[in-house]
Amino acid sequence: GPKGGRPPVPDRDVLEGILFVLRTGIAWEYLPSSFGCSGMTCWRRLRDWNLAGVWSRLHRLLLTELQQAGEIDWSRAVIDSSHVRALGGGEATGPSPVDRRKLGSKHHLLVDGRGIPLAAHVTAANVPDAVELVPLVVDIPGVGGKRGRPKSRPKAVQGDRGYDSDPGRWILRWLGIRPTLARRRTEHGSGLGKTRWVVERTISWFHNFGRLRLRRDRRADIHKAFMTIAMSLICLSFILS
Repeated sequence: GPKGGRPPVPDRDVLEGILFVLRTGIAWEYLPSSFGCSGMTCWRRLRDWNLAGVWSRLHRLLLTELQQAGEIDWSRAVIDSSHVRALGGGEATGPSPVDRRKLGSKHHLLVDGRGIPLAAHVTAANVPDAVELVPLVVDIPGVGGKRGRPKSRPKAVQGDRGYDSDPGRWILRWLGIRPTLARRRTEHGSGLGKTRWVVERTISWFHNFGRLRLRRDRRADIHKAFMTIAMSLICLSFILS
């Protein structure tokens, strides 16, 4: 440049480094030099792009393409969560009730009837599932692609006993959504297991990403950025399939 100094690293190289860390789960400092940028450069660019809303806009853009193709099933949405261990703790971590109270986080995921991820949150591992029921539904982005107002509300939401909440049911009905949530202390056989598998499959796709299978990021916003990128990659796989 006219003032001298080192030229900025191309965005393409940084993006490839970020995706490599997401896929493999390696620490930033171990990013191979063949990518042409350091792990810290990738971390800073990931942080800045997240603050600028790049990842959320990318996710919405891919959902719009799926909506244009008629691929999103708005007849129902399915919600579930999974636990991940958090190495070194950090924001949005807590004692895990399923891992001998070791520090961990919980991924909350909402998908459409085909398993396309619509929204995702990260909380401490000891946060009840029902707490994230309404926030996840409200966080579904408005998806355009067809005539009329952008679509952001499924007709129904399905969830297991962890989402049993009468206030949550009331709010969903107020939003025009039919709650189909299993109740605690009732016999099995509701039939939800035959339809909820789509969210379990998407969670397994989430955990194919090493950075989401084992949390290394102390900052919750960085981990959430990785989750949003993973949702975009899953949406892209639906577009290309």
